[in-house]
Amino acid sequence: MTSQADAVLAAIRERRSVKQVRLDPVPRDLIEQVLEAAVWAPNHHLTQPWRFFVLTGSARDALGEVLARDPALSADKREAIRQKPLRAPVVIAVAVEPDPRRPLLDEIAAGVAAIQNMLLAAHALGLGAIWRTGRAIEDPAVKAFFGLSDRAVLLGFVYLGFPASVPEPPARRPASECTMWFDAATTAAARARALDGSSPAGTVEPTSAT
Repeated sequence: MTSQADAVLAAIRERRSVKQVRLDPVPRDLIEQVLEAAVWAPNHHLTQPWRFFVLTGSARDALGEVLARDPALSADKREAIRQKPLRAPVVIAVAVEPDPRRPLLDEIAAGVAAIQNMLLAAHALGLGAIWRTGRAIEDPAVKAFFGLSDRAVLLGFVYLGFPASVPEPPARRPASECTMWFDAATTAAARARALDGSSPAGTVEPTSAT
C-alpha cells in the first residue's frame, strides 16, 4: 500500500468529532483550505449546489440572537441557545441550493459529501471540528439569515477550532455486520423480490464473503 493510501485511510479512522475547542482565532488560510477541500466532493452532474457561510466574531452572536428569538422560552433556555454559536471561534453553515432539474437527494448527497471532506481536511490541518444539526437547520428564520431560497436545504453547522481535547474513538460496528455480498443465491432472491414479487421486501441480512 502506498504512503498516500495509508495517509488517507489513517485520516478516515483517526478523525473525531471534537466538541471542545480553544477559542483562539483560526487563521483564514486554514479555513480556506477546509472550504477548498469541500468543493472537491463527488457531485452527480457537477451542479456544485453547496453554499458555505463562515461566521466568526460578532457574526456568531447575531446567529445566536436568531436561534434564541422565541419569547416562549425561559430566559435561561434562551441564553443557553444564544450561546451555542460561541462554542467555537469559527462556525461554517453548509447548505445546498439544489438545481431544480436534478433529483433533490443527489444535491443533498453532494452537500453531505462536502461536509465529510471538510471534517477530514480539518483533521489533517490539526484542527478540531464537529458537524451539528438540530432544529435550527429547519428554521425559516435561520435560512433567511443566510439569504437562502425556499428550496434550499440547510445541512448543518461545522464548528471549527484548535482542539482543546480529543475524545477516544467510539465503538464501531464492523463493516461485515452491515454488508451483503451478492452470490448466486442472494442474486436470485433479489431478482425475485424486484421482478417476480415472490418474496416480500424487507430488511436483508448481511452475508459473509465466500
